[in-house]
Order: sequence, then structure tokens, then C-alpha cells
Amino acid sequence: MAIRNIRVYKDTILHKVCKPVKELTPRLLELIEDMTETMYDSGGVGLAAPQVGILKRIVVIDITGEDLLILINPEIIEMSGEQIGSEGCLSLPGKSGIVKRPNYVKVKALDMNMEEQIYESEGYLARAFCHEIDHLNGIMYTQFVEGELQDIVTDEYYEEDEEIQE
Repeated sequence: MAIRNIRVYKDTILHKVCKPVKELTPRLLELIEDMTETMYDSGGVGLAAPQVGILKRIVVIDITGEDLLILINPEIIEMSGEQIGSEGCLSLPGKSGIVKRPNYVKVKALDMNMEEQIYESEGYLARAFCHEIDHLNGIMYTQFVEGELQDIVTDEYYEEDEEIQE
């Protein structure tokens, strides 16, 4: 396994539509392992293949740190409700924005055995599904931001601020 470089906002690959996965090859299995390791190492809750430079319809998501979901060729088949909240992205580090998403999402995807699965989600997981599946279609969350992007204040910011005050 290896940590891959995450492509950032202006990289043109992030704005292209990904191709479906027809069979799960050893190379794609390695990609999924690398994506998972990269997501965890970066402190993210989701990562789509184009974010590491691969135009395949593969997503990894783990909103709890304990429940990894691997979705191959995912598609949203149903959505309802509405939620408004802050969203960030590993491909746009240090920024976040307010985005309106459905509160309920049903997703159809293949698992690691290339068997169809249905995932029903609400709240934060529904938001993550929408965000990552958008990546597969060349869409970044910035297209939906209400108002301006904000700088994310991190613990490092507070540590630096404390050092200045001492």
C-alpha cells in the first residue's frame, strides 16, 4: 500500500467524468488500498479515484473511522429532504463552504466482490455520498457553495496563536 498524492482544485482531472469499472483487476485492488490509506492519512472521510489521478468510478468513504465503505460504479437512485451544512474537500485544502444537499440518499454500487449493494443514508453519510459521487462526474462541491468559501481554522492555527501570545 502507498499514500498517493491528492490532486488539488485546478487540476483538470478533477473536472472530468470517470469511466465505469468493468472488472476488478489486481491493479484496481491496489488502487482501492492506496485510496483508503491516503484518505485516512489525510484525515478525510471520503476519497474518489480522480482525486488521486485515476478516472475510474471508485469511492472510499468512512465517516466514523471504523466503517469503511468501498463503492464501485456508485449511482444515486433516490434522494429526498434537505440539509444545509459546511463541506470541505481534500482537493481544496484549508477551505470550506456552506452547501445544500439532500438529507436522505439511496445509492446503488458494486462491492469488492463486484456484487450489487444498496446503501441508504441520512445526514452526514448522505452528504458524503453526494460529495464523492459528484467527484466521479467531474463536479466539485464549490459549484454548490452558498456565499463565499471560508478558511478552515485548524488546531495548528490555535497553537500558533498561543505561541504568539506567550
